[in-house]
Amino acid sequence: MLPILTEAVSGRSDVLPPVRSAIVFVIDGLGARNLAAHRGHGRFLAGAMGKRDVAVTVFPSTTAAALTSLLTAAWPGEHGVVGYRVRVPGSGEVVNQLSGWDDGAIDPLSWQRCAPLFDLDAASGHPRFVVSKPEYASSGFTAATLRGAKIHGVAELDERVRLAAHLARVTDGALVYLYAPELDAAGHRAGVESDRWAHTLEAIDGAARRLVDVAGPQVGVLVTADHGMVDVPAHRQVLFGDGPLTDGLAAVGGEPRMLHLYAEDGAAGTLRAAWAEAEDQRSWVLSRAEAIEAGLFGQTVPAEVQQRIGDVLVAARSRVAYYDGRGADTSGRAMIGQHGSLTDEETVVPLIRLGAFAR
Repeated sequence: MLPILTEAVSGRSDVLPPVRSAIVFVIDGLGARNLAAHRGHGRFLAGAMGKRDVAVTVFPSTTAAALTSLLTAAWPGEHGVVGYRVRVPGSGEVVNQLSGWDDGAIDPLSWQRCAPLFDLDAASGHPRFVVSKPEYASSGFTAATLRGAKIHGVAELDERVRLAAHLARVTDGALVYLYAPELDAAGHRAGVESDRWAHTLEAIDGAARRLVDVAGPQVGVLVTADHGMVDVPAHRQVLFGDGPLTDGLAAVGGEPRMLHLYAEDGAAGTLRAAWAEAEDQRSWVLSRAEAIEAGLFGQTVPAEVQQRIGDVLVAARSRVAYYDGRGADTSGRAMIGQHGSLTDEETVVPLIRLGAFAR
């Protein structure tokens, strides 16, 4: 996507019209089906989205993998960010690939294996800007995926929108990455069907309208997302503890709707069989080799990345979420809106052309 925007800014795109500058507005957690089901709360965006204005995100449908793919134009199997939480080969430590970069377990300059597109653009002298929340400005994930751009940390959504529009309007050849995590946060906390989520969508919808108005007619705007979301109520949570589902289980990664299960030596086959027998009716259960062969992580998965993938993958296809009932920390079970799996609700996202890109 970003290469296409770069071509549009330089007047070389066969897909988009030439523009003075461009903004990609990433609304974390806004699935195309979520928007269609709540179009009354997102009238501007829903009104601009035609039936073809969608894209399919990567697997797993989670922020760390999807944003890295957006910002490198590579599949997770190539860039190596293959989930939310993964085990580090060698050490056995399970790390969070959004917030776990700063403890030294993984190096943002080498663990993420592909050159960020903004870094490549910076070498060519093209102006590239990121407008996001202040707490992300110096994070390890930002270093891994957004280096090369000038980072602006702005707390309030409306101020982020104004700054992004200003940068695009006054800077010839600029490409601006505008990020809004508010909807994802509302969905996780209260659910997609909640008043809180609807009110947040209304705020973001208004922000998108203002973004186009302030940026002006020569700026192209592309609105998209990293994943959609489904609600999983508490009674649909599946707790697994002592028994066949944990026999031979060394570590649990991923997230509740897409588990990476790491087996003890020699136990991967038994673990896969146990999960398939128990959960095949409501989830896809795959071995690492099966997932790679199916191309879920892309066509190329180097050996070093293969070892980051769970020996067994459990991707929910019904409205369930899996939790390790043996753990003392149960805070994650308060989450209602969830994502990570292969359903259309989680994988199909908007791809809406606004401003100078509008048809």
